[in-house]
Amino acid sequence: MPTPTPLSRKNILWMRGILLSLLICFCISSASAQQKSLSPEKRQAIEKAVASFMAESSIPGLSAAVVLDGELRWSQGFGMADLENSSPATSSTLFRLGSVSKPISATAVLQLWERGRLDLDAPVQKYCPAFPQKEWPITTRELLGHLGGIRHYNDDGKGDIPEDSARHFASMQESLQIFANDPLVAQPGTKFNYSTYGYTLVGCVLEGAASEKFIDYLRKNVFQPAGMEQTRDDDFFTVIPHRTRWYHKDKSGVVRNAGVLDSSYKIPGGGIISSADDMARLESAILTDKLLKRSTRDLMWTSLKTADGKQTGYGLGWGSADRFGLHLWGHTGSQQGTSTVISVVPDRNAGVVVLSNLDDVDVGRLSQQIWRIIFDIPEGTP
Repeated sequence: MPTPTPLSRKNILWMRGILLSLLICFCISSASAQQKSLSPEKRQAIEKAVASFMAESSIPGLSAAVVLDGELRWSQGFGMADLENSSPATSSTLFRLGSVSKPISATAVLQLWERGRLDLDAPVQKYCPAFPQKEWPITTRELLGHLGGIRHYNDDGKGDIPEDSARHFASMQESLQIFANDPLVAQPGTKFNYSTYGYTLVGCVLEGAASEKFIDYLRKNVFQPAGMEQTRDDDFFTVIPHRTRWYHKDKSGVVRNAGVLDSSYKIPGGGIISSADDMARLESAILTDKLLKRSTRDLMWTSLKTADGKQTGYGLGWGSADRFGLHLWGHTGSQQGTSTVISVVPDRNAGVVVLSNLDDVDVGRLSQQIWRIIFDIPEGTP
């Protein structure tokens, strides 16, 4: 057999050039396909709004996305995912979702409900026997709507995980130990009391109903069907490609590294990481009935009521708001090194995602600006 002729340096460089050209053409083609429903003027307006918002808030890095007609139409990263290494943020950069994890968890629970594997109105001990009996029964429906009477974080921090902690929790049952023996703050169903710990209990319920680990169920039944290839739990000790660094602005206005956070004790309510692209795919999958039946989705996006008949403005894992003639469902998230928001307008089949790597920032304001731009809503419209 003849010996292959070695490629010359000139031929190698030529081949690299061809491959690079093909890659650039593919990227341009893909970007054009995503952005076909946004005019250049609207893209420029969004980019200008993002740049202004980041400058005034000192945000190191941010990613945003827009869903129109039930499809991802635009996404882009801005600024830096890692200031120390000058790594740019992209639409596939992974951010901590904070409480934006809750709508994902609720979607998974409602899948089990529509498949007949979970009774939303049964006492939680049916699926999570590790949680002790209380004075009144608590249901999964109440937990999803923050009507379960489970406490949130204590104002003084007593009885909670320290704000900056790398303590790792190996299971949902271990995480329950933080709050399981505490008294309820109200009789279930009578008072809206926002509770991330309530969602840890939701995670235990899901594991019992699904007979598998929480994040494993989500990966198979939510992430993969929706095309969310990067989304996962925010494992503090694992090396995860494309995960952003986390930042905090001190009282003097200097941006510093945020405190330590191992969110293993609250994965269902605040321990998932994702990208703008993936979260837009989640919105698209829900809007187009790929993850839930339309009737189940409508149930999820219906405000619950307290026992005395008052609307809470919160459905099952999603909050509602009316802004400038739009009825939105969504959620915000905030924890060490992140501020996030997702929102959808079901009757317009549209959604917006904004993820940033700085805590204590009102990214909801930028989200509203993007909604105004894509729907040509004048400033000042209530």
